[in-house]
Amino acid sequence: MADKEKEFRILIAMLFEYHISAPHADFYNITPKVCEAIAKSGVENGIVVVYCPHTTAGITINENADPDVVRDLLIGIGKAFPDRPEFRHAEGNSAAHLKASAVGSSATVIVSGGKPILGIWQGIYFCEFDPPRERTFFVKVVKQASV
Repeated sequence: MADKEKEFRILIAMLFEYHISAPHADFYNITPKVCEAIAKSGVENGIVVVYCPHTTAGITINENADPDVVRDLLIGIGKAFPDRPEFRHAEGNSAAHLKASAVGSSATVIVSGGKPILGIWQGIYFCEFDPPRERTFFVKVVKQASV
């Protein structure tokens, strides 16, 4: 590239905020909201980041075809991270913090043709571990840079 030539990349990112009522511990399918954010953004190709700003909830991608999978995940994570009498956190929700740390607070998905690239059985879930709560999650849609 010549000294006087400059490369310009245009990066477009749109942030969407959603609210969810979580009356009980569950994996709430938020895939339709993520698709809605992508559609509103007008982004055809890029990435979408789904983020949970809470310490006792998380975001994951897993099967959305058989509801028994979510049930089994809740059973398994409950057994892996049970409440323990030796926990010292005053709120009494240390198990929820452990579950949220294990699951993670975000997921990133490729966007192609204006849709998230997910496997045929996959869905994006908001994971509530400390109910009942009113929660927020964010969806950031980033357009593929162009030259």
